[in-house]
Amino acid sequence: MSFDRNQVPAWRPGYRFQYEPAQQGHVLLYPEGMIKLNDSAGLIGGLIDGQRNVAAIIAELTQQFPDVPEVADDIEQFMEVARGEHWITLA
Repeated sequence: MSFDRNQVPAWRPGYRFQYEPAQQGHVLLYPEGMIKLNDSAGLIGGLIDGQRNVAAIIAELTQQFPDVPEVADDIEQFMEVARGEHWITLA
């Protein structure tokens, strides 16, 4: 099954994406705790705004990293994991 890049990701209610200086990176805060994201996930997370679809996120990061051919696959994998972990919704 192919990933639908027209879907628009949004952080679930109660989840907040932010840069945390103490963690020296981006984190996802939620009522029960915190998830420290790696650099790639932090870049993707910074573009999740509930307005931009996955295709637009891919286009933005492809432009920023033109020499990384697997950008689109990495973003799709992040979206699948984030949805599976209930961090985001895809509409």
